[in-house]
Amino acid sequence: MWLFNILALLPLLALLTAAPLCAQVTLGPSGEEGEPFRRQQWRVPSSDSNIAAHALLFRPPGAGPFRLAVIAHASTQNALRRAQMPQPEYRALATFLVAHGFAVLVPERLGHGTTGGRYVEDQGGCDEADHARSGRVTAEEISLALDYLRKQDFVRKAAAVVIGHSAGGWGALGLARADPKAIAAIIAFAPGRGGHANDEPNRICAPQTLVAAVTGFGTAARIPVTWFVTTNDSYFAPAFSKSLADAFRGGGGKVDFRTLPAVGSEGHWMIESEAGVNAARRELELALNRSKAAAAEKP
Repeated sequence: MWLFNILALLPLLALLTAAPLCAQVTLGPSGEEGEPFRRQQWRVPSSDSNIAAHALLFRPPGAGPFRLAVIAHASTQNALRRAQMPQPEYRALATFLVAHGFAVLVPERLGHGTTGGRYVEDQGGCDEADHARSGRVTAEEISLALDYLRKQDFVRKAAAVVIGHSAGGWGALGLARADPKAIAAIIAFAPGRGGHANDEPNRICAPQTLVAAVTGFGTAARIPVTWFVTTNDSYFAPAFSKSLADAFRGGGGKVDFRTLPAVGSEGHWMIESEAGVNAARRELELALNRSKAAAAEKP
């Protein structure tokens, strides 16, 4: 019976993840500005030339140019959960960043939610997970959205900030190899892959492979990273997260690791809430202030 139920779901999953037939890809704003903070739907490039990724853009008043902040969302290996994922918004974090003068883009990556398409970030099976590859591919998806926004008149061409959460944070670590003139800082909230393996708290797919992959990210890193985790994160607990940050540093990366107090019932999702942003506010401001020197040196 269970096999029959799974087979019955396959056509639905195919429809949810397929690109629209004969759809014309149009990039840029796809709706009027609204509240709060000039909230606007955008379409940005994905690694599939036939699919424009859905995104939300928030902006301060005025014409700019503003520094750009890109927020990279979490993910899941579960196909049905990805297909049902709502448009990521990170409203409290976007509010904080707009107040600090940033235009804030929250792009939905390929294989998620309304954007759909093939899940290019797939890590593979749990025991043999290819965490390095998934991080590189996520970094490429983030970079496509970032590079497109940097071409807009209201955005500064240099000194962007990339903020990643969970799998999005893992991709942000992979992006630490980018040109530091283009990206001034990376901020990662509980970065990693394979947490809650088989939906079990504090179980991680191929943790040794995760450590090896982050060491490689550190070896190539050129951009400083601020790394956050809460004391009640059951996806990547503080001790394990610190071992990842130490491996990134051991590879040659520059990282400021911070453990924050417990937030809510599951700290892994802290950055999606106002309470979580408030808990990280001081450290976030320090990270943004450190990036100001780099921003001041670039047009």
